[in-house]
Amino acid sequence: MKTKTKKLVGITGVIMLFIATALSVNKTSNEQPIAEVSREKGCVFMTTFGEQPSEGYAQFKLKENIQPVVNDGLIWLAKAQLENGGYGAGSHSRQGEMNPHAVNADPATTSMVAMAILRSGSTLKKGEYKDQLNKALEFLLEQVEGLSKDDEFITQERGTQIQSKLGNNIDAVLTAQFFSNILKDKIDNKTKKRVEKCLDICVDKIQRATGADGKMKGAGWAGVLQSGLATSALESAGSVGAELDEVVVTSQKNYLKGNYDEESKSVKTTDGAGIILYSVSNSARGSAKDARKAKELIAKAKKEGKLKEDDTVTVENLQDIGIPESEAIGYVSSYNVYNASKKQAQRNDVMSGFGNNGGEEFLSFLQTGESMVVNDDDDWKTWYDNVSGRLMKIQNEDGSWNGHHCITSPVFCTATSLLILSIENDIENLKQTGED
Repeated sequence: MKTKTKKLVGITGVIMLFIATALSVNKTSNEQPIAEVSREKGCVFMTTFGEQPSEGYAQFKLKENIQPVVNDGLIWLAKAQLENGGYGAGSHSRQGEMNPHAVNADPATTSMVAMAILRSGSTLKKGEYKDQLNKALEFLLEQVEGLSKDDEFITQERGTQIQSKLGNNIDAVLTAQFFSNILKDKIDNKTKKRVEKCLDICVDKIQRATGADGKMKGAGWAGVLQSGLATSALESAGSVGAELDEVVVTSQKNYLKGNYDEESKSVKTTDGAGIILYSVSNSARGSAKDARKAKELIAKAKKEGKLKEDDTVTVENLQDIGIPESEAIGYVSSYNVYNASKKQAQRNDVMSGFGNNGGEEFLSFLQTGESMVVNDDDDWKTWYDNVSGRLMKIQNEDGSWNGHHCITSPVFCTATSLLILSIENDIENLKQTGED
């Protein structure tokens, strides 16, 4: 990996996915060692973010009972791993297939599971699920290492649920995110070099697939989601030393911020399938890093006596402490967009999203929560308590979660649920992502 890092100008992204049509589901094969899921109970989409608000569920979430829920989910995922080390969500044309062993592995789903295992406490060297993590990493490395320079994507697996709903480049995006996360762990030099080289390839794919307007090409049903995830992946890659194209980074940031007009409070939903939630959650995530910078600059100036205690984040105050006007305007815009978008993204009417919700709603909310952590915003604690309490209550008896519409894959849904439930283990890493 190249060690020279270009300045990362306040981008951010996301971590969310899913959506499609409501459909019937097939029973899990009795031949596989995975219990049949209780689909009415464990649908994280229709139950978690439907007409019901998340308020009031904090009382269900207790530190002493959250770990058993996470453990059950990890046990289920361990059994779902395919022989080649990967995990699959299945194809868009067979969304009713709920057997995790009856689908092909894909990098996007494998990366989500690997990130869930990593966030839940296992590493490549220790932990109950180190074997599963090592196998998943090897699968992903082999996928990327097997590319030719002319390959547009990092996988030959096409038409997956994830690609259809998010976009054709989502595999490179999520794989880059996982590679960045694993590089922050202690790994041997040989493996580290392989991961760094593959991360550079994924970063190159992401940047080449970003249009001049900041949007990711090959968008799926709700293209703003793929773009948000892409900015998050580049942000994480930059934090571990990957060389980024500042023009691409800036264009992505501006695109995400541009979906929310801070003056009129209007939301542009053209690239978000007409759903307000998708756009505002990405706006919050896309402005979180610069919003934090603005807040910290003002706080530092107050401490040094350069500003009064009641001074706020304004262009004038930032200019008074030596920030050039163009930068000050950008910081203030990010600060205002973040705070306004964050509030909108948590409104009950906005959270209802598509109506009888899909994974976009679920992961858009996760995106909002992670943006709070990146911004060092204590409001994330209220978000976490409410959402984790609800997730704990709707887990299937076999330890999994699944979807009724959107991405139906229990593998993908379970991994995403565990990423939310285990976010407390990743606070420092997320905060580090928001630092310069």
